[in-house]
Amino acid sequence: MREEKKNLSRIPELDLLKDPRLFKEFAYCGGEWQSATSGQIVEVTNPADGAWMGNVPSLSKEESAAAVTAAHKAFADWASLLPQERASILKSWFQLIKDAQEDLALIMTLEQGKPISECRGEIDYGLSFIEFFAEEAKRTDILGVTSHLHNAEVEVWLEPVGVAALVTPWNFPNAMITRKAAAALAVGCPVIVHPSKETPFSALALAELAERAGFPAGVFNVITGEPADIVGEWTKDVRVRALSFTGSTEIGRLLYAQSAPTIKRLSLELGGHAPFIVFADADIDKAVEEGIGAKFATSGQDCLGANRFFVERSVYDDFCQKFAKKAAALTIGRGLDDRDIGPLMNKNAVAKQKEHVEDALEKGAHLLTGGKSHALGPLFYEPTVLKDVPTSTKIMHDETFGPVAAIAPFDSEDEVIHRANDTEYGLMAYVHTKDPSRIYRLSQALQFGMIGVNRTKVTGAPIPFGGMKQSGLGREGSRHGIEAFSNIKYVCRDWA
Repeated sequence: MREEKKNLSRIPELDLLKDPRLFKEFAYCGGEWQSATSGQIVEVTNPADGAWMGNVPSLSKEESAAAVTAAHKAFADWASLLPQERASILKSWFQLIKDAQEDLALIMTLEQGKPISECRGEIDYGLSFIEFFAEEAKRTDILGVTSHLHNAEVEVWLEPVGVAALVTPWNFPNAMITRKAAAALAVGCPVIVHPSKETPFSALALAELAERAGFPAGVFNVITGEPADIVGEWTKDVRVRALSFTGSTEIGRLLYAQSAPTIKRLSLELGGHAPFIVFADADIDKAVEEGIGAKFATSGQDCLGANRFFVERSVYDDFCQKFAKKAAALTIGRGLDDRDIGPLMNKNAVAKQKEHVEDALEKGAHLLTGGKSHALGPLFYEPTVLKDVPTSTKIMHDETFGPVAAIAPFDSEDEVIHRANDTEYGLMAYVHTKDPSRIYRLSQALQFGMIGVNRTKVTGAPIPFGGMKQSGLGREGSRHGIEAFSNIKYVCRDWA
């Protein structure tokens, strides 16, 4: 955070925008675009080369509280609209985002670094939630319940909780907003969004399109700045009735504690440490292909990313050889070059890859490919495969969140279930086997909120996304996604 600089040379790729108005350097609150009264800003750079992209205001605690006031003021009118009216505005937002997909993908790849094709895919993924919840808005029905009392009529109503605070990460700067916001908006909650300060421009572009779509002032707000100043105010404000966060387990614990005094409705999508289990009867070539996608998509910066590979011993060497060959062939480049692997988000991410690799090698693992930074720049790290990784290594216990795969053999089903479950995380697990009985046993025994069997792509708008244990609370997407932003009201009426 610093005072705004003048006359800097902005990255020229922004000139490729068909609609320059989508690139906003202001926060959006109560239907107004605003700067910080203090003049403080957050500088945003392209992780591929560190080039300056632009600035966003670093709003104060008072300005953060003002966003709550704007949303709270808008709540009653937004909630009182017919569900069809809210759905209509969501559909307009959907179409505007779809029409601007290429510009939104460009903004994302410049601030986040992921390949442009992945950015386009994320826009599609984000759109699916708006489309889904625009339809669900019309299905928040009053439920009739068979009465347990004489001369009484019983109903259950679903009502919006109020202002919803959405705190989103840098790895999916579009879809993590739309997945949360579409559900909240559909049921009648105004939202205040705090995007990662590393990727705010994707969120602000969504705000520009929300304004064009006709969201009333105060219904959709994007508040930029330092998380402690912004989110800290929201956790203690009783008018914020729901808080939805995607990010690290460490920060999730902090928000959980900070929200306790105001008893907020919490939805926490936290860290993952996904096991990828390959049995000897699996289609090994398919398992390798799916494993590459599970590990290296978004340059490994994905909470669903496979972190620990367990392969049955009889096919272990074959899998390792084929997997390492595929990983070594992955291409590396800037987002607009559209290679397989882009830069990592920051120097801390790179440092973690190095720490995990060095620790594993020191404890006896063998390096099959990669293992070092790439010549393209300080935030590029080679796709890396480690074999014979001991259980005692850091990478077998901590989320790497980068392009490093750790592989180890196993000898029995019971053994691999125990090793897979031996983690505080419980978000995603992958299993490859052709045995139907084993599929059933593993699906029951693995302590994870989502299980992918013989495939990697499993998420989407209709499914409940979320984890167990310290991977979070609640579910996003599906009908259950609305529950995080709804109150259940029971009404019992006498017939007399």
